[in-house]
Amino acid sequence: MAVVRWELRRQNFYLLKRKSSLLLKFTVVVFSVLLFCEFLIYYLVIFQCHWPKVKRLAHDHGEQEPVLKAMFLADTHLLGEIRGHWLDRLRREWQMERAFQTALWLLQPEVVFILGDIFDEGKWSSAKAWEDDVQRFQKMFRLTSTVQLKVVVGNHDIGFHYQMSKYRIKRFEKVFNSERLFSWKGVNSHRCPRLDLPPAPVCLSFVMVNSVAMEGDGCSICSEAEAELLEISHKLNCSRKVQGSSHCEGGQRLPSSAPVLLQLLWWLQPRLVLSGHTHSACEVLHPGGAPEVSIPSFSWRNRNNPSFIMGSLTSTDYALSKCYLPFECTVLTTYCAAAGFLVILILAHFEFSASSFLFGWKQRRMHMTR
Repeated sequence: MAVVRWELRRQNFYLLKRKSSLLLKFTVVVFSVLLFCEFLIYYLVIFQCHWPKVKRLAHDHGEQEPVLKAMFLADTHLLGEIRGHWLDRLRREWQMERAFQTALWLLQPEVVFILGDIFDEGKWSSAKAWEDDVQRFQKMFRLTSTVQLKVVVGNHDIGFHYQMSKYRIKRFEKVFNSERLFSWKGVNSHRCPRLDLPPAPVCLSFVMVNSVAMEGDGCSICSEAEAELLEISHKLNCSRKVQGSSHCEGGQRLPSSAPVLLQLLWWLQPRLVLSGHTHSACEVLHPGGAPEVSIPSFSWRNRNNPSFIMGSLTSTDYALSKCYLPFECTVLTTYCAAAGFLVILILAHFEFSASSFLFGWKQRRMHMTR
C-alpha cells in the first residue's frame, strides 16, 4: 500500500511539473508571436527598403549636389466615431503607427508627404469628433524635429466637391497649414539661392493642390483655388523663364527647376505628378512627358499589401521606389499557425495527463484486489 501511495505522489508531482511546463511553453509562444507580429515584422520588412539612387551633378567646387529624401504616403483613412468599430480602429491604427514609426527610424527621411484622405469621416464629423481624430493622427504620425510633414487635402477630409465647405477647409488648414507652394531647403521660397552658385543645396518647388476644388464649375471655392494656382503658375514660369511669360519683375525668386506636383494638374508644367485617392499604385504618362504616379494606401483597411513611395530628388532629377509594409495575410497566418500549435500542445498535455491518471488508478486497483 505504501508503494502505491508513493507511486501516486510521484505521478501527482510529475503532473504538476508538466502543468508548469505547459504554462511556461504557452506563455513563451504567445509572447513570441505577439512580439513578432506587432513589432519585429515591421523592422524585418521595412529594413529591406532602400533609397533609390539618383543622378547627382558635380559643381565647380568639387562637391556633388545633395539629395532630398522624401517619403510619400496616402489614404490613411483614420476611422471615425460613426463607421469605426473600436476593434477595427485599434488594429488598423496600431498597424499604421508601427509602420510609420519604424520607417522613420530605419529610413530617416527629411520630409514626409501625405497625399489626401487622412481621415475617413472628415466630411461629416462633428467638432468634437474632429478634435479626437486629429489627436489620434498626431500620436500615430508623430515626428522628430528633423522631419517635416506636408499634407494634401482629400475628399474624405473635407467632403466631395458638392459637400465641401469653407468651414471644413479652414478646419483642415488650421491643423495642416494652408500653403500651396513651398521650396526645399528653406520652406520659404525666397531663401533658395540661385542653383548655379555654390554652395548649391537641394532647392525644389512642391505644389500642393486641392483636387476636390478642381471641378471647373465656377463655384466660389473652385474659383479661389484656381486663382491661387494661376498665381503659382505665373511665379514658376517667371522663375523658369518660360517663353511667353510677362510682368515678371520683382516678387519672390523661386527655384528654376520644374516643380513636383502633389495631386493631378497638368498646366503647371511639372516634371513629376504624385497623387493619392485610388488606393493603388499605377503610373500614367501625360502629354508633354510628365509622369503621374499614384501612391497606394498606407492602411490594411484598404489593401492587404499597403506600401509607400520613397523618393530621392535633386533640382534636375528624381528616382522613386516602392516600400511594402507587412502583408496583413502574413500576420493573420502567423497567428493562426501559432493558435493551431497551442491547441496541439494543450491536447497532448491532457492526453498525457489522462494516461498517467489511468495508469495510477489501475495500479491502485491491482493492489486492492490482492
